Amino acid sequence: MSKVKPSFWGLGLVALIVFPLIVTNPTYTSIGVFTLLFMACATSWNMFSGYTGYVSLGTAIFYGCGAYTMALVSTHANMAGGAAQFWLVPLGGLVAMVVAVPVGAIALRVRRHTFVVITIALFFVFQLLAINASFTGGAAGISLPLIPWLFNYYNLPFYYVALGIVIFATLLSAGVRRSRFGLQLLAIRDDEDRALGLGVRVTAVKLTGFTMSAFAIGMAGATYAMFIGQIYPQFVFEPNFDITVALMAFLGGFGTLLGPLLGGLILEASQQYLTLSFSNGSLYLILFGVLFLLVILFMPQGIVPAVSKWWAGRGAKRERESTANNAANTVARPVVDPAPAGAKP
Repeated sequence: MSKVKPSFWGLGLVALIVFPLIVTNPTYTSIGVFTLLFMACATSWNMFSGYTGYVSLGTAIFYGCGAYTMALVSTHANMAGGAAQFWLVPLGGLVAMVVAVPVGAIALRVRRHTFVVITIALFFVFQLLAINASFTGGAAGISLPLIPWLFNYYNLPFYYVALGIVIFATLLSAGVRRSRFGLQLLAIRDDEDRALGLGVRVTAVKLTGFTMSAFAIGMAGATYAMFIGQIYPQFVFEPNFDITVALMAFLGGFGTLLGPLLGGLILEASQQYLTLSFSNGSLYLILFGVLFLLVILFMPQGIVPAVSKWWAGRGAKRERESTANNAANTVARPVVDPAPAGAKP
């Protein structure tokens, strides 16, 4: 599969670039925006949780901080709605990273299973703060400046900004995985005590990875706030967001580079499409349950590892068959003894 990978990545990128140019229906381009945002969040989440084995269920903290950064700065600065607001997207990521430092310092004092519980508790702390604080607008939320773009054009800038976040998150995740820092994260996942004994600064490495993963998620939250035009704390600080992002990574392949992208593409696109197509808004939950049941039964490690294993087994089978055929041809070939010296023809 190593020979197919570069062309596969290139083909996938080209398909994502030309999608809104070919499919111009605003409904489908809107689905594309949400799908790309979740793909970016799942990839960034996997960069820490997938590489260290520390499953975080507090990802919405950074998503909500990015969304509120966009909303508060644009409203208090009296910004006109438009392309200038996109400059606030990286600021949302930076604020999310700043918030991730104390959150990670608290949550990463414990090991894996307790870490999950602490991230859930911290998430609800942030959700309650957003609902009850005065500067966030409370439960009434915040309305962002109106963007005076044409309806048919509205989704296009958001789509390509979201695609840029996906590319950034993917390149960052790939760079981390191939670096010495990434090897330290993987060593923590395999055996944290042994990594500590080998000289890995476990606490610093975990906190650095946790903080880095918050950046793309914060940018996605800021883009979401600008795209929707109004945010509410119960929607940007939503428990389902934490679970959905984790499920995307597990479905595609936990700890792999392609897996979260594939999981986000499958889950979010299908969820959005089913919600729009059927009056029963809970139908997608039933279909998701069936999908996950099939994956657990037949591909427990996720789609990407299962396909990779199948492809490697297919290549090994072809190699064994080729070796067996060569051996059979060697045995079947007649052996002609050389004529004795001096013998007449």
